[in-house]
Amino acid sequence: MADERTKYLLTEDRIPTHWVNIAPDLPGDPLPPLNPRTGEPAGPEDLTAIFPMALIGQEVSREPEVEIPDEVREAYRLWRPTPLYRARSLEKAIGTTAHIYYKYEGVSPAGSHKPNSAIPQAYENAQAGVRKLVTETGAGQWGSSLAFACARFGLECEVYMVGSSYDQKPYRRSMMQTWGATVHRSPSNRTESGRANAEHPTGSLGIAISEAVEVAAQDPETNYSLGSVLSHVCLHQTVIGQESIAQMEMAGEEPDVVIGCVGGGSNFAGMAFPWLRRNLRDGATTRLVGAEPTACPTLTEGVYGYDFGDTSGLTPLLPMYTLGHDFVPPPVHAGGLRYHGDAPVLCAAVRAGLIEARAVRQNPSFEAAVLFARTEGIIPAPEASHAIRVAIDEANEAREAGEERVILFNLSGHGHFDLSAYDAYLAGDLEDPEFDRSGVEAALAKLPQNVPALD
Repeated sequence: MADERTKYLLTEDRIPTHWVNIAPDLPGDPLPPLNPRTGEPAGPEDLTAIFPMALIGQEVSREPEVEIPDEVREAYRLWRPTPLYRARSLEKAIGTTAHIYYKYEGVSPAGSHKPNSAIPQAYENAQAGVRKLVTETGAGQWGSSLAFACARFGLECEVYMVGSSYDQKPYRRSMMQTWGATVHRSPSNRTESGRANAEHPTGSLGIAISEAVEVAAQDPETNYSLGSVLSHVCLHQTVIGQESIAQMEMAGEEPDVVIGCVGGGSNFAGMAFPWLRRNLRDGATTRLVGAEPTACPTLTEGVYGYDFGDTSGLTPLLPMYTLGHDFVPPPVHAGGLRYHGDAPVLCAAVRAGLIEARAVRQNPSFEAAVLFARTEGIIPAPEASHAIRVAIDEANEAREAGEERVILFNLSGHGHFDLSAYDAYLAGDLEDPEFDRSGVEAALAKLPQNVPALD
């Protein structure tokens, strides 16, 4: 039994004391967000209408580490540190020579990695005297996480949930409402942005962001909260990767490849950035692979340029790989991956050749998820199934090459509220939508023109 250890656990005193800021370690000077009206670099004054100064400071920080407030670390103690597992049953099932490990973020109250950022965002807004937070959510993991965090710090919470996920995942809505949040189907008729996008009833994260930003900008007692993409969100998530480094040391192994799914980039950044810092500072050679859906392949098919973070053009312009802010992806069940762009700091690392990106289809991802559930016991969120697919592919490649490859991936959440998608897959009815290149070309034609070209 001593040689067959399955899980690696850290005690609560090992919760990281600082978040890792990868920006100072990336090559070249960072590209700033731009004011969409002037085309000039956006400053704190462009963000104070919807964010507290503490989060703005984290967004623009050039410090390599940012201290985690004691109150946030105390809240983290509810579920952190999260476990690291050796997927021994999966290894046997696929007959691989590889060693597969996964970091499981589904043990949080909301069932995913998202509270890692929801807690510090709610805390800093409460410290600033804000009354209410408004946000968007795709699959519902972020909305439920922010609802949980707002309940902890005494804030009201309003959520605009992408229409396709609102219909597919009713119990995510129930979670948010149980924690006291108000939930609206997006696009809604409550905002100008929602009414302007009524012809897209399935919605998108870009549309939901527009609605939430519009509401926040009109109420001085309400701030906006984003669950991915922005640098401070990626920063908060780096507790994942830091813990995984300590746990892999406990396992006595060094990963050859680290994998995570990518929508806006938060869970992947959280896992990968501490490992990337080791590559850049210590000469480590760990491969870092982001797995995205073929229906919304931002990193593999997008263009690198300045674009809005939302559909209606209310946000600053961000330097990122984008499919165009007007692009509405098909309604795949991995609702958290249906975003037209990616985190600028992640995109900068991809553009520098420091991170690989791979697109995978919906049905092969669910095939991997079912195999994982039947061997490891955990039913994964559809988003995380993309990472599992790539991990299994890597393991199969290792078997064919006769290599003893060590693979680590982030299992970013459980799929207990996604069982309708599993029903469809098990019945053979799960769709596998194609990438709509014509829709992307139309959306890219609407990219802002008064900004520097990057690609």
